[in-house]
Amino acid sequence: MRSPSRLVPAPPTDERAPALCLSALSKRFGHKLAVDQVDLVVPRGSFYGLVGPNGAGKTTLLSMAVGLLRPTAGTARIFGADVWADPTRAKALVGVLPDGMSLPERLTGRELLTYQGLLRGLSRPEVDARTTELLDVLELTEANRTLVIDYSTGMRKKIGLATALLHAPRLLVLDEPFEAVDPVSAATIRTILNRFVVGGGSVIFSSHVMALVEQLCDHVAVIAAGRVAAAGPVEEVRGGRGLEEVFVELVGARTGGAEGLAWLAS
Repeated sequence: MRSPSRLVPAPPTDERAPALCLSALSKRFGHKLAVDQVDLVVPRGSFYGLVGPNGAGKTTLLSMAVGLLRPTAGTARIFGADVWADPTRAKALVGVLPDGMSLPERLTGRELLTYQGLLRGLSRPEVDARTTELLDVLELTEANRTLVIDYSTGMRKKIGLATALLHAPRLLVLDEPFEAVDPVSAATIRTILNRFVVGGGSVIFSSHVMALVEQLCDHVAVIAAGRVAAAGPVEEVRGGRGLEEVFVELVGARTGGAEGLAWLAS
């Protein structure tokens, strides 16, 4: 299996800047503070996991980090480029797979990638070459003439990842990329992401699966109630224990049994 080619170099970056730097990032929805003064640094070349319980603010945080949601306060920088002050440069450096991403469902996979590539300013020969290679690598060749509306959930994840990779970004920001993906497709995605990092790219992704984060990531951040409860190299955050044990302790989750459901017993 080949990895996608990088036919055009990414825009220049501040060589001293991390892949992603969030400073005092906050988001308020009415009276609810969803993200509260988050500081987070994703080093260059890192594979960074973002974990937290449902409603912790992970999706809101990642959406602000890439320019999909305007923060109430704070800044986000991608390789030194301010996401809101210099959005064209910042967004050229990042590929995004949002959770529950809406896709043009009346296009085929090939048409979708062609449309996205031309919007990104790539030439038609570049778009055609990259599209063919991505469909091959992601094992979507047989579905490249199928309308997206007929794609399975796993196929939608893979075509979404293809759109994120198409312009050869330096950073990938992926929200739950493995959710509802079958084991074969998940293995393909893991291989591509590992090769991306080995080739000099950086990845940050959210997940609920601690074993997956431990297997793939060299850094991790635990988010709870809109704040960073812990962040750093995986081994430091774990402290010699399992990541799931540390996670449960940090977020203050209840781990007791369902004693009150006596009526379920036969």
